[in-house]
Order: sequence, then structure tokens, then C-alpha cells
Amino acid sequence: MFWSKAFIPTLKEAPQEAESLSHKLMLRAGLIRMLISGVYIYLPLGLKVLNNVERIIREEMDASGAQELLLPALQPLELWQKTERDSLMGEVMIRFVDRKGRKLCLGPTHEEVITFLAKTHINSYKQLPLVLYQIQTKFRDEIRPRFGLVRSCEFIMKDAYSFDKDEKGLDKNYQKMYNAYKRIFKRCGLNFYVVSADPGVMGGDVSHEFMVPAESGEDKVLYCKNCKYVEAFRQESIQLSCPKCAHNLDKINTLEVGHIFKLRTKYSLSLGAQFLDKDGIQKPLIMGCYGIGVSRIIPAIIEQNHDAEGIIWPKEISPYKVIIIPLNIYERKVMEIAKYIYESLINLGIEVILDDRDEQAGVKFKDADLIGIYLKVVIGKEFLSKGNLELSLRKDKKIIKVKKEAILNRIKKLLYE
Repeated sequence: MFWSKAFIPTLKEAPQEAESLSHKLMLRAGLIRMLISGVYIYLPLGLKVLNNVERIIREEMDASGAQELLLPALQPLELWQKTERDSLMGEVMIRFVDRKGRKLCLGPTHEEVITFLAKTHINSYKQLPLVLYQIQTKFRDEIRPRFGLVRSCEFIMKDAYSFDKDEKGLDKNYQKMYNAYKRIFKRCGLNFYVVSADPGVMGGDVSHEFMVPAESGEDKVLYCKNCKYVEAFRQESIQLSCPKCAHNLDKINTLEVGHIFKLRTKYSLSLGAQFLDKDGIQKPLIMGCYGIGVSRIIPAIIEQNHDAEGIIWPKEISPYKVIIIPLNIYERKVMEIAKYIYESLINLGIEVILDDRDEQAGVKFKDADLIGIYLKVVIGKEFLSKGNLELSLRKDKKIIKVKKEAILNRIKKLLYE
């Protein structure tokens, strides 16, 4: 992509509605724009980041044995009434009646629908275990949308559901998802804590939250720097010292990016999802549920990966892996090498953007730092005088001088080492 042809509407200042640091940087870097409160448009750079997050999630879900499907956003309210969660969700659920008089809702989550599917198609223990997942848009009428994609009315989630014949199978799938989540968040460049949590309206009796330390986080954990003990903070907590080593506990703001649950038979009993065991006895399906806030991962990454100039994308998340910056687009030799590197990287399957704008060097550098591309290639006066190209990683900004003949190998080494 040439920058002159790209839609990257960067801003010098964040709009007044931006509250958190991640929200400000997402707006300034041209990742998103607000349509109405709690509803956002993903611009090209933002969509590329979102696609990278989804790719990582799909790779790890597929590797764990889960199969992807896509459930409808429109759901019959009748299913929710059977589990009595229609009343538990209250006004957060967006409900309406269609022209045929059917009572419907826009899905805030999909436990009822997936259980309906399981009831329809699973009838024998021979079909178990089964793990299904989707990446789907959810809808919740939030009273107070906040912090951009952190708390919005329309958001993207990955939800997976396991179906087993017994508790042993549930334990095995639960651990698989637990491990997959750790790999996902690590690949997204996140530091995170895993804490035991209250299942809440989801139901079940065992759950774990994956919490990312973030300045603007709405949740809190208590953390011991000495022994790494961590627990969820609750208003009634009076715990000031670590129960394991007696050191002081730090209270840390966090964002929840993932939550897994042992639902057991909460939904299968309510909706009649049963199977025949090896003795021909009907039993309720044993279920687990595993959610990731896909769109929320993006602000979480930014909260942990930024500096005064802008975003610092981790390698796997960066919307482009390389940005090429020719400082004088009217110098023939400069543009020849810029286009050579650009075309060579494209042929290698590396995502790259070439800043071919007729702008001052300072403008190009500021924009490159703001949008946070992982690796920068600068072609300036030193190339004309000494044949040196300048490479620098967005994270540390250390300049590496490389000759033309070695540039591609050095870029590959920095991207794949």
C-alpha cells in the first residue's frame, strides 16, 4: 500500500469525547471513528489490527481441536425465557417484535442458541466430546458506554462451547481452553493475570478471568510482587497482605479480556439438551463456555504498548509489518530503492506500506510513530552519500545502518528471529 492512496486520517489532537489513553490513540491514529455513543466504525488500519487479533485466536482455537461456526445475531426471546436469563439481563438486552409478532433480541451472548443447536444434533455419547466456537458481533444496551471499544454497545467476541459426557471430559476441555487463552494473549503482546472469578449471570460454579493491567481498567486485582499471588478485588475485600507469603498486596487496575466457565448442566437442563450414554440412559450434556473480548483486546494492547509519540504494536498485531519512508520523493535514486524494497517485501508476503507523500520528514516520522508500525525503513541523505539505509524497531528506536545488498535479509531477520 502507498500512503498517498491509503485512508489513514490521523489527528494531531484527540477529540473531546475520548476518555482513556487507548481511546485517544485509536482516534488519533485513524483506527476507528464513532458513529453514535458506544458504536464505532473500524477504519482500514483498525480493521487490519482486528483481523490480526482474530487470526491469532482462530489459529489457537483450531490447534486446540475446536471447530468454527457462525451463530445468528437475531435470537428468539423464547430461548432466553426458558433459562430465565431474559430477566437477569434486564434492560441491557436489546429486544423488539418483528412484523410477524415474534419476540426477538439482538444476541448479547449465545449460550441459549448453541445449546439449542446441541439439543438438535447431539444424541449419543459417541458424538462427544465436541468444542464449537465463533467470532461474532454482540449487542448490549449499555447504560454508560465508555473508553471507546472497552465498553461499547456493539462489540466483537469469540465464544467457544464444549460439550462432554462427564466431568472428566469437561475438566480436560476447560484446561485446553485455559492453555489456549494463555497462548493467545501472549501472542497479542499482553501481560495478564488469571484469577478465579464469580460466574455471575453466565451460571456454573467455576470460572477464571484473564485480566490485563491497564491504567483505565474498570476492574481491579490484588497482586503480590513477592510470590506472584493474585486474586480478584471486591469492594468488601479487607485483605491487605498476601495469604501465601504475608507481603503487601498491590491493587492494580485491569481490563477483563477473557472469561472461561464450567457451566455443567445449567443450560442443558433448562433447554432439554440430552444424550444417551453407553448404557442407553439419557443424561444432560455437560457444558463449558469460553469467551474472549476480541475488540477489547485492541485497547488492552495499546494500554500496555505505547509511548509519548503513539502506539507500539507487537509484531503479530501490527497492521503493516514494515513502513518505508523515503525522505525526498523527488530524488530518483531514493524512490528507486524505496520501490525495490517495497516490491521485494510484497513478493515475500510481508505487509508493507510506503510513505510516498510529499511531506516534511518530521510529519512522516510523527505519523509513523503514531500508528505504531513494527519496523521502519528510512531512506535519507546518508543513502545518497554513503549508501546506508536506516532500520529501526518502533519499540526501541535504535537505528541500524544497512547497505542496499543486505537490506532484505536484515528485515527478514528482524521480523522472524
